[in-house]
Parts: sequence; structure tokens; C-alpha cells
Amino acid sequence: MATITRDGVTLYYEVQGAGPAVLMSHGFSATSQMWQAQHDAICREHQLITWDMRGHGRSDSPEDPAEYTEEKTVADMLALLDHLDISSAVIGGLSLGGYMSLAFHLRHPERVRALMIIDTGPGYNSDKARAGWNVTANDMADVITKDGLAALASFSAEMKTAEHTGASGLIKAARGMMTQHNADVIQSLDKIKVPSLVLAGANDEPFLKATDYMAAKIADSTKVIISDAGHAANLDQPEQFNKAVLEFLGTLKS
Repeated sequence: MATITRDGVTLYYEVQGAGPAVLMSHGFSATSQMWQAQHDAICREHQLITWDMRGHGRSDSPEDPAEYTEEKTVADMLALLDHLDISSAVIGGLSLGGYMSLAFHLRHPERVRALMIIDTGPGYNSDKARAGWNVTANDMADVITKDGLAALASFSAEMKTAEHTGASGLIKAARGMMTQHNADVIQSLDKIKVPSLVLAGANDEPFLKATDYMAAKIADSTKVIISDAGHAANLDQPEQFNKAVLEFLGTLKS
């Protein structure tokens, strides 16, 4: 079991394969195990790093709610790359993990070789829309507070299959890491210069407009829509998903 400890918080991670590094971050209330079906494909020519965010899976769940923020999550990602002595990596993730990948690029563009943004929203320019999203995040925290880990059975595929040591970290993560407080990330999209895969499941209707928006704003972007897939496109259609990812990664070799 590989871990690093940053500011007293121990984080679980896995490294497989060899070659250019790919760091993949999971969605809210999922874990690193959501990428299991991608291991063999990506690891053929790349080093795949997956991890459990604070409050999730086998990573620590700090008691202090202030430990759950976008800034601390980005710092965790940086610490993981530093620990593995990786100067630059393909940074990718699904949903919350995709948003954190964009936030990572905003703060550390020199560490990003390329981006893979999957079934993700980039945030909101509108204060009203952002407030609405924060209500949704806090409502999710309320559901988990009421029903515990059993609540995950009613969520999407990457959440249903996740294993956690308890619900308290997820509740704090929903209120702290999922909520958003400014437009910095969405307003950074047109400044992204690295190649970017922007991908979504065709049935993930809440995120299709966001996918179109990101593809239009990011100059060097490749948009892929996976047929017959929902929010967890990599789980719903792993063969289609892996094909799209490998084709994108293949373009980075030149």
C-alpha cells in the first residue's frame, strides 16, 4: 500500500506501468479503483498514477472541515508528482477530478503536459449559477449525512462501486471540495495551451453543454462523445473510452 503524507494527511496512491506519466483523479465519492478498466490500456506505454483524494477511499479523512478545499486538493496532486519525481504529466480526471485537473493547470501549468477532462463542468461565470451548484453539493452532503454510505447506491456507477472507510470524509468533501467560490477556473480555459481531450458520455446530459463550452474555449482541444454512456463513461463503455484515450495519448508522442 503506497502512501504519502502531506501536512499530516496521508494519501493513498498506486503507480503502474512505465513511460510518460498520466495522473488520473476520480470523481466525488469514487476512488482510484474507478480507473481499473483503464490500467492495462494506459500502462502499455505510460506510467499510470491513480490516487484517493482526501476524505475518500483509503486516504485520510481529516476532522477539520477546513482541510477540504480546492487549494488543498491541488496541493495534494502537486505533492504526489513531487514525491514521484515527475516534472510534467498528463493530468486528467472525471467530474470533480476533472475540475481539479483544470484547477491544477491554473496554478501549475508548467507541470502539465496535456489534459484529459472527462464528464466535467469547468465552473461558472455567474454568481447565481455557482450558488445553485453549491446548493446541489450541500444537498448531496445532506443525503450522505442522513443515509451514510448506503446513499452511494443511488448515485452514478463510479460511486456505486466505491469503497470507503466511512461517510464523514465524503460529507466534508461535498461541502468543501465540491463547492466553488469564484470563476477562476472557467476563466482560465482560453489560456490553456496544452493538448486537451474533452470527453463525455452521450447520455450525461447535464455535462454535454459544459463539454461543448470547454472544447470551444480550449485552443488545442479534441472533443469526444462516447455513445451509450452516462456520467462514468469509462465504466459504461470502457472499450470506446480506452480507444479515445489511447488515440489522444498517441498524438503527444510527436
